[in-house]
Amino acid sequence: MQYHFNDIEAKWQKYWAENQTFKASNNSDKPKYYVLDMFPYPSGAGLHVGHPLGYIASDIYARYKRHKGFNVLHPQGYDSFGLPAEQYAIQTGQHPAITTETNIKTYRRQLDQIGFSFDWSREVRTSTPEYYKWTQWIFIQLFVSWYNNDSNKAEEISTLVAKFSAEGNANVNAVCDDNIESFSAEQWNAFDSKKQQEILLHYRLTYLAETEVNWCPALGTVLANDEIVNGVSERGGHPVMRKKMTQWSMRISAYAERLLQGLDTIDWTDSLKESQRNWIGKSVGASVTFNVIPNVTLSAVEESLKIDVFTTRPDTIFGVSFMTLAPEHDLVSKITTPEQKTEVEAYILATAKRSERDRMADVKTISGAFTGAYAEHPFSKEPIPIWIGDYVLAGYGTGAVMSVPCGDQRDYDFAKHFNIAIPNVFEGADISEEAFASKDNVVIANSDFLNGMNYKKASKRAIYDLEQMGQGEGKTNYRLRDAVFSRQRYWGEPFPVYYVNGMPQMIEKAHLPITLPEVEKYLPTETGEPPLGRADVWAWDTNTNTVVPNVNLSAVEGEDNGIYLLELNTMPGWAGSSWYFFSYMEEKAKRGEDFASQDALNYWENVDLYIGGSEHATGHLLYSRFWTKFLKDRAFVGVDEPFKKLINQGMILGTSAFIYREDGTNTYLSKGLVKDKKVAPIHVKVQYVNASDELNIEDLKNDAEFGADYKDAEFILEDGVYKVGREVEKMSKSKYNVVSPDAICEQYGADSLRLYEMFLGPLEQAKPWNTAGITGVHGFLKKLWKLYVGEAGVIVNDATPTKDNLKTLHKTIKKVQEDIENFSFNTSVSTFMIAVNELTAQKCTSKAILEPLLVLLSPYAPHITEELFSQLGNEGSIATAPFPIFEASHLVESSKNYPISFNGKMRFTLELPMDMSKDEIEKTVMAHEKTIAQLEGRTPKKVIVVPGKIVNIVG
Repeated sequence: MQYHFNDIEAKWQKYWAENQTFKASNNSDKPKYYVLDMFPYPSGAGLHVGHPLGYIASDIYARYKRHKGFNVLHPQGYDSFGLPAEQYAIQTGQHPAITTETNIKTYRRQLDQIGFSFDWSREVRTSTPEYYKWTQWIFIQLFVSWYNNDSNKAEEISTLVAKFSAEGNANVNAVCDDNIESFSAEQWNAFDSKKQQEILLHYRLTYLAETEVNWCPALGTVLANDEIVNGVSERGGHPVMRKKMTQWSMRISAYAERLLQGLDTIDWTDSLKESQRNWIGKSVGASVTFNVIPNVTLSAVEESLKIDVFTTRPDTIFGVSFMTLAPEHDLVSKITTPEQKTEVEAYILATAKRSERDRMADVKTISGAFTGAYAEHPFSKEPIPIWIGDYVLAGYGTGAVMSVPCGDQRDYDFAKHFNIAIPNVFEGADISEEAFASKDNVVIANSDFLNGMNYKKASKRAIYDLEQMGQGEGKTNYRLRDAVFSRQRYWGEPFPVYYVNGMPQMIEKAHLPITLPEVEKYLPTETGEPPLGRADVWAWDTNTNTVVPNVNLSAVEGEDNGIYLLELNTMPGWAGSSWYFFSYMEEKAKRGEDFASQDALNYWENVDLYIGGSEHATGHLLYSRFWTKFLKDRAFVGVDEPFKKLINQGMILGTSAFIYREDGTNTYLSKGLVKDKKVAPIHVKVQYVNASDELNIEDLKNDAEFGADYKDAEFILEDGVYKVGREVEKMSKSKYNVVSPDAICEQYGADSLRLYEMFLGPLEQAKPWNTAGITGVHGFLKKLWKLYVGEAGVIVNDATPTKDNLKTLHKTIKKVQEDIENFSFNTSVSTFMIAVNELTAQKCTSKAILEPLLVLLSPYAPHITEELFSQLGNEGSIATAPFPIFEASHLVESSKNYPISFNGKMRFTLELPMDMSKDEIEKTVMAHEKTIAQLEGRTPKKVIVVPGKIVNIVG
């Protein structure tokens, strides 16, 4: 009987689907375990062999936990909103829903053929109305919530309204916008509805505000910071500029401290935690107010303008020699003098073309402009020039800094470049070449009443005096900014929002979801509105609570017919992914009045093991933690953190192939002929290159996509073949180094693919793919098959296992269990190979050994083990068979093969019982015929016996 892996794998994949083998229960006596992968975006290219790495690892662990008696939830779905489908729709006119559905079918087929133990009864697709209904609902809950610093949690907005009605806002301790005017209860109750709504927007956890955003003209949308790489959009590499727009934002800053503290309670890698800590960026220092000195530019109303800054070094306040504002700061246009206006406006325009990340990363370029205005030093009362510089960002802190060049390198470089004074406030510090940034062993000098103090004392004293003057206070600041939540695109969740007199109104839960309307084109309108501005049916009728045509909007000013325009923006890609793990807790068929039943939420709680990429550290993973904490505050879920344990899988790299075109010609040189010649390396598809790095030139010339480029090309060969160059790079369609799992499964089988991906190296590390290497694990599976099946059929019997059989099995149980628990899957594969080699050499046919071996291997190679388990006469699936129990007694040696040495040189070995005493060992060795022959009648000077190790006869 041959190992027909294709037939076996198809058979068991069908069995699992028909019998719902991996369906989890929300009501089980078993302990629960929730294993989750970061769900994929279903692209048109489908999966390549790099994508399944994390899925295989999580699947091994999920299967292992089932063997260990757990009720395992291991779901899968699709993050199916996003830019790629929309960009394809713009190019082809095809609706994104159609291409997304096509892509999902491809992904599902590929995932099934790799043999994952997913519970598909809980599938999630973020782009389906029945799912994004609940994303819209969560948005509404954020809108009707505020953050109460006194209770340290989010509360329903009605509790805030009650406070305003009873006592005004003077004593309200909330996370809110800055510079909110105080009002009494009487004033609040006298405000009209619109005024009250405007005030509440300053407190809501999701709110409308004019914000500095990353605008990408080519994509027609705002991008989050984590969607920008090296100053251009991650998707497509398009330029990004800073622009002010009215946007929906999420007040994630309210949760900064809790997000920081929560990192101590979860089992994540140190590097990932550090990424989030740095992103949150907690700083302790002082808020300082500098008064702008009136000048001829300022009107009487503006003469009391102030600049608020945050500093972690209030001890250096006497070292301030200039102020620097972000070019986008609101004050810039108000304080710039006529003489400086042209220069300042030109600088602002140039800065707008640079992304925040680019500005932060560029420490070499020094640029700025003087506004012509001055601020007053709070203590010395000296005038301080106010500059603008792109190293200060509007969204960080207050968008302004008190520049202390003696203590900050960027301020120092700026001052040197523009010839600004650099006063030294550090006793004995040399600042002739660079700033002195240390807080240790600092003695403050040239600072009036702070002279002679160290960092801590000077900071406390400066803060105290600022507070007495009303020009500052001690403060804890966070780098974390509120997250922009609007996107100017079509293929995303519609907001459940309509506008009355410019004020946003939420649509009631009973009328959700608000589904995407049809549009003629997926581009912004000619007047710059988002694509939803093209919809003919996109207004909300409050009379019928339905979406109606836009033409029904009132055309007469002041008239109100109850029909209002809906929000034209859509939600960002991270909206649906911030809570999807809760949706999986309920079967699709049972999702109804809630995103998951309370019983399901209480049973599964949160994800026990989450596997995905580290690139999501400051995006998805941070937003998910934020939404979970909010949902906990409002008692919608019972947990404070979404993911208990998180593992980042490494990347499988592709081995690219290059041909070399000689400059100025249509001639391509084989790699060995390049030498010192000027050539351009060009990627070619790896499918046209064999394991010996030889290019199939005819296949390249016949390529449907690029073949025409090479029809008339001349290929210069070496030794009769064209050799390509090789380089390990990220596996990417653009580098033509993508290997499809379809071809691997067809040629070697899914079990070979699974084993090989694990065998490549530690899960967390990047490793190159080499298809030639898969033959080794495929050969192992053939050898495994032969251990169980002979030419006439199954050869396993009820033979009593030998001591060696038991030793091999139990050392394998011990090692594999340790490896799985430690996520060291690569070393398990080696262990399996050793076990099969040993059992083959032992001619083992014992079912007592070979059946448990199948259970050990089944998480890694589920198809072949299912088939062999069945062939041994078992009913049902191996998936729930108990994991073998390790018995240490089988690894305890009962005898020892002693090396017998004479004067330190080993002459022979002798197997003796391990429990022999030292005297008995010596007596037995000395009586042995080989010892007698070796001594030739001589009496040794001494006999050295180390029980369990050696015997050495001296003399």
